[in-house]
Amino acid sequence: MKELYKKYAELIIKVGINLQPNQDVIIYASTNSPKFVNQVTKTAYENGARKVSVEWNNEEQSRLNYLNMDVEDLKEFPEWQIKKWEYNVEKLPCLIHIIDESPDFLEGIDIKKLSEMQMSIYPKIKPFIDQRDGKYQWTIVGIPSIKWAKKIFPNLDDKEAFKELWKLIIKVTRLNHRDPIAHWQEHVKNLHNKRDILNNYNFDYLEYKSSNGTDLKLELQKDHVWLSGSKPTMSGINYVPNMPTEEIFTMPAKYGANGIVYSTKPLSYKGNLIEDFSIEFVNGKATTVKAAKGQEALESMINTDAGSCYLGEVALVPYDSPINKTNVLFYNTLYDENASCHLALGMAYKSTIKNYQNMTKEDFEKVNYNDSANHVDFMIGSSDLEIIGTTFDNQKITIFKNGNWEI
Repeated sequence: MKELYKKYAELIIKVGINLQPNQDVIIYASTNSPKFVNQVTKTAYENGARKVSVEWNNEEQSRLNYLNMDVEDLKEFPEWQIKKWEYNVEKLPCLIHIIDESPDFLEGIDIKKLSEMQMSIYPKIKPFIDQRDGKYQWTIVGIPSIKWAKKIFPNLDDKEAFKELWKLIIKVTRLNHRDPIAHWQEHVKNLHNKRDILNNYNFDYLEYKSSNGTDLKLELQKDHVWLSGSKPTMSGINYVPNMPTEEIFTMPAKYGANGIVYSTKPLSYKGNLIEDFSIEFVNGKATTVKAAKGQEALESMINTDAGSCYLGEVALVPYDSPINKTNVLFYNTLYDENASCHLALGMAYKSTIKNYQNMTKEDFEKVNYNDSANHVDFMIGSSDLEIIGTTFDNQKITIFKNGNWEI
């Protein structure tokens, strides 16, 4: 395990955040994995970090707070938390999010209570999010926990389930290769090749069709940019936000979605599993949602705020992706979103607009940038999904056929 921790930590530091000399690092992690956090900390210092801090969390304690605290108390945002955000804006530390939470840890918590808390806190942190957007490196990675592993493998005992989840994470994060860093560099290069093809076409809109009923016309933001694999900060430092990643993504036009899409994987949202659902869009807005299971959670999701019922991201992922080939539902968006094509309701990524770094708040408003406290990815890729792109000069290009790349 020691060698695995070391190899994973090196990948996170050298590829994930691409640490530069004398940068600060903040690690967000649970109390389940102190040994791994210590290894990531050690590797960060070995690669030139100035200071490494850890923000610990414990899902059982969080659950107890959500169950027992009054919603007004949950909405409190004290001065010391503001100071943390101010520090992050000033110092721009690299952020590493190590996730291992149980998909069910919010099960039974009043979803309206969680949404009310979220909507109270988001406006307070939004100015800080905007100030540091595009200026720092961050990455999200996963590490097994017993509860997460047992959700995926309920018929195995704790030890075996934990071991099986590790095997999956090793495989999909490419840690099973002799030189994971070199393999990741090649993987990112391949993603960038697809990204460049899409950017050269400069599509006006995409059309999705699948035998499950998906039939959607999706206009793209006029000055959109496709991104993938790694992305640069404004100062030119490339980093990989998600490990694993298989997607190439951009910004849809806020009011440009018309039609219906059907989910191809269940969605784990705030302790609720939403299954076999469809979303119908009219002029960009999700107007009708239906779910075989989790209807209330789905309705809550699209009604969180004014932007949560509009799309903020369109992402292309081949159906034969390494994650989909595992035939496993991870119950975790970091992994499940990289199994097939997906869309995201809510906040759009500003970096998917050309010259975003020179745009003001007013500029984003002019192009109908979609802002929201939510950003929820849901999977629509299938084995027979066809995606046809139409350029501004009316050229039609088949991008996906039978669920996979055609370009």
